[in-house]
Amino acid sequence: MRRPFWVLLFSFTCALSGSTAFARSGQVWSEKPASSPTLVSGNDYSALADKVIPAVVSISIRQQVKTSQYPSQQDPFEYFHRFFGLPGPRGGHPQGRQQAPLQGIGTGFVISSKGLILTNNHVVENADLIKVTFMNPDGSERTQEAKVLGTAPEYDIALIQTTENAKASITHLGDSDKMKIGHSVMAVGNPFGLSHSVSVGIISAKERRDIAPSGRHGLYNFIQTDASINPGNSGGPLINMRGEVIGINTAINAAGSGIGFAIPINMVKEMIPQLQSKGKYSRSWIGIRIQSLTEELAQTYGLSSPHGALVSEVIPEGPAAEAGIQDGDIILEFDRKTVRTSRDLPLYAGMAGVGNRVPVKIWREGRERTYKILLKQFPDSTVALNEENKEGEKTGGIGITVANITPELQQDLQLTTSHGVVIKKVEPGSVAARSGLQPGDVLLRLNGSKIKHARGFAHAVRKIASGGIMRLQISSRRGRLFLAIKKP
Repeated sequence: MRRPFWVLLFSFTCALSGSTAFARSGQVWSEKPASSPTLVSGNDYSALADKVIPAVVSISIRQQVKTSQYPSQQDPFEYFHRFFGLPGPRGGHPQGRQQAPLQGIGTGFVISSKGLILTNNHVVENADLIKVTFMNPDGSERTQEAKVLGTAPEYDIALIQTTENAKASITHLGDSDKMKIGHSVMAVGNPFGLSHSVSVGIISAKERRDIAPSGRHGLYNFIQTDASINPGNSGGPLINMRGEVIGINTAINAAGSGIGFAIPINMVKEMIPQLQSKGKYSRSWIGIRIQSLTEELAQTYGLSSPHGALVSEVIPEGPAAEAGIQDGDIILEFDRKTVRTSRDLPLYAGMAGVGNRVPVKIWREGRERTYKILLKQFPDSTVALNEENKEGEKTGGIGITVANITPELQQDLQLTTSHGVVIKKVEPGSVAARSGLQPGDVLLRLNGSKIKHARGFAHAVRKIASGGIMRLQISSRRGRLFLAIKKP
């Protein structure tokens, strides 16, 4: 069965001529009226469209990019040409590299009389020229240039501003947290360059976090809608029946029909003041690596179900380390929000606010504990461990051979730790091999107890009854993580 994939909605052409309020600290954008009447009567959406369309703009960008010689498989934008049915480069190309202008069409919406416009970061990313087109009351159009004020690439948000007085209507930002599955919505944008098109539908799901549009991993919390949105809708507003923006249309499921995704506007409202004043959004950081809990791992911790986020590694001197969080802790709540899966935590942590001290509820040694973490700004470069591991020696009982870590072995295998035991061999087809263990992995803990030497580890494994589940903490080139292995 083919897995569905998601794509960003920005439309490209290429020729030689010529897209839940989380933080509570700091300011939050709140330019909206005290009340807004429902604008829909029966199935008549005309009043809603009349109100919103004047505040929605078409965004066109121009970007000078270097392209290699064709055939087309070397064209980095071939995917967009094939999927969107757009023309590719015309004519032959000489050998070597040359300049070719890349043109794109997206959508944005005005949020301030000063010409502030929200859109997706991928719409204006690396643009050399940005132009926005407004619709006048008489149906004619006018175009102005714009500049990027700030971006939050991890969330695919951008704030741009016209270089002269926009003299445009503004949209009002609603409350996306109040929207429920089944509520009606309207999408406004420029699908395939067809300016100021509208479509209606409902919210079909919320809190979609397991999506990486076009392979771009980020901190997403999408609203899912069946309102028809297409390439060119990127950055356009998703509107409730009161005429308020409750999301930014960002991605579609290319394998399906009528499935689109929008960024909740409450997330965006937290970012706007920083985007306007600093040019970026300062993401907060707790300093841990996490992994999902399987049913087997949850069982070893005494949990009835695999909920929460398992801390596979605490970054030394990071906020979590300073607060007392340890490897193997399971985070159940962060800042009074339930952590259902590991996908929840990065989003909560990133928007909790730099400098805030937040409560974190964890599960450790069979009971709940609460710590307070003082959040820091996310590092410019990710803290990473470099573990180039090779091969080693000694035996366990689940299909691995282990050895004590000597200074010589540590140097030979370039290990960053002298604790635990190192895996020298993994028997093909063994339970260890099926669990993903590899030569060079370092075993740190068995069922919560530190592994001090190879003989002690082998003895502890032998004492575990057949069918028993052992929890291993390992350190590898993938970082630190936990595995649950059922003994044969």
